[in-house]
Amino acid sequence: MTTKSKLLLKKDTASKAGIKPLNEDSVGFKQPTDDYLLNYKGIVAALADGLSAAEAGQEASQTAVSRFISEYFQTPDTWAVNHSGKKILSAINLRLYRKSHKYTNHQKGLLSTFSAIVLKGRQLHFFHIGDSRIYLFRQQKLTQLTRDHIAELGNNNQFLARALGMDNCLHIDYGSQEIKQNDIILLTTDGVHDVLELEKELPRVQNLDRPALGLVERAIECQSQDNCSAVWVEVKALPEQDVNDFNAQLTRLPFPPELNVGMKLDGYEVIKTLYESSRSQLYLVKDLEENQQWVMKTPSRGYEDDTHYIDRFIQEQWIGSRIHHPNVINIKTHSRPRTALYYLMEYFEGSDLDAWRHANPTASPKRRFHILRQIANAIQAFHDNDAIHQDLKPGNIMVDSHDKVKVVDFGSVFVAGVAELYRPIEHNGVLGTATYADPNYLLGKNSGQQGDVYSLAVICYELFTEQLPYGEKIEDCRRWQDYDRLRYRSAHQVNSLIPLWFDKALERGCHFDLTKRYETIELLMQDLTQPNIELIKNKTEPKEASRLMLWKLLSGFWFISLLVVLYLFLVAN
Repeated sequence: MTTKSKLLLKKDTASKAGIKPLNEDSVGFKQPTDDYLLNYKGIVAALADGLSAAEAGQEASQTAVSRFISEYFQTPDTWAVNHSGKKILSAINLRLYRKSHKYTNHQKGLLSTFSAIVLKGRQLHFFHIGDSRIYLFRQQKLTQLTRDHIAELGNNNQFLARALGMDNCLHIDYGSQEIKQNDIILLTTDGVHDVLELEKELPRVQNLDRPALGLVERAIECQSQDNCSAVWVEVKALPEQDVNDFNAQLTRLPFPPELNVGMKLDGYEVIKTLYESSRSQLYLVKDLEENQQWVMKTPSRGYEDDTHYIDRFIQEQWIGSRIHHPNVINIKTHSRPRTALYYLMEYFEGSDLDAWRHANPTASPKRRFHILRQIANAIQAFHDNDAIHQDLKPGNIMVDSHDKVKVVDFGSVFVAGVAELYRPIEHNGVLGTATYADPNYLLGKNSGQQGDVYSLAVICYELFTEQLPYGEKIEDCRRWQDYDRLRYRSAHQVNSLIPLWFDKALERGCHFDLTKRYETIELLMQDLTQPNIELIKNKTEPKEASRLMLWKLLSGFWFISLLVVLYLFLVAN
């Protein structure tokens, strides 16, 4: 893209509680200072109105605005604005919906309207849910770009028909149009547009230093009964572009060539090959501009015509960029244009968990549990972002010389709220995966977070026993009947130093039956950390009790036999 001038804006945001004691509105705006992000992602403004009746409206609106703005700039630059916005909003919606349903009395929820704009080049993109509004003011004419999601009940009774967090499925209004110089884009909550004649008010505040604040204060003067918020974006100058339209994310980047040591790609020099498979490659590279090392992941050329594979590869980058945790590998946000399809990760020098176990056969239980705790914290970070790892195994867990853990590989991760939610992972003969993956996944059943619970419990079992809870035969299982033949092998019997309560927690963690398995990582770790008496109570009987039960059964059998003999004798006589 050749840009002779930049998009120049006059912007203002304002939000006040008005007559209410609490401001449940939220506003936000971000204009990147980095030219790359500005060109490829644009400028974002958002506004949300939390529903006071839901009792957690303030948290809902703040979550919606802050996460949308931050996560939008983390989406792959190969994604269209429409695709990026809908992905993010779907994930935010399900996050609010699930959090609302944690309250058993259903009286406290996280519901919010939401409106956002993205200005990119000469194009305006907008997203909308609820009854906040987006307007375009052009040549003294005001046009409402959005429609209110309001349902009529009769007798002038209305209710909000659509909001973030209201349902686990979200319907988003999206639109786009070309912008012109001197256009004003205005976002308002109902506390402003319900009491003001905006077409008359806009010329009055247009020349103010704070036009959005002027509208908010004017709404309060007019006895608005709600919180009052507005976002004002005025186009002062537009970028000039040549025929190479900057909307390059709509065309696919070519696959990179096979890379060898010493080769350079987009300013990254290949130092060595770290990993190669039929699906992808990992290279250690050096950023020649910043003098920093990264790991470059590239797709395999055999999939150049596989659009599903390409979309999945691009989505890996987005999924990884959403999760920020010290025990999860960090994905680098691209800061300059790419000529090929790849993404960058932090370089973490260590070995996988299997190699660590073999190199540390006498490691203390304390060290082993320290590693387990870090793995659990990493997976919890996935779950906190409504993501399921789905392929947790030793090969995807890196440990350095200081026992620092990083969970890697986002290839099988799925994020709640996207179209392929909880779709089982595809196991194309990947060695070792069947050993640690939840059988429910492998057989096409949705187990959500409980699938990661299973994998963590199996990893923990192996970490402390050097064996597997169901033995090596689990890799040969193909049907439920095959799994039904397997029996859990007591970790306490394999390693007598393992406490019985710890063993029982592991057994429950990797139970095939979802109704008997822990629902969350937190519950599993709680019982692995502190003895749960309920798990071991009445699990074993004293030998005397067992002998007594045996004699009771034998006596009953003999008594019934005696009755049968007497009956036959009487009948015969």
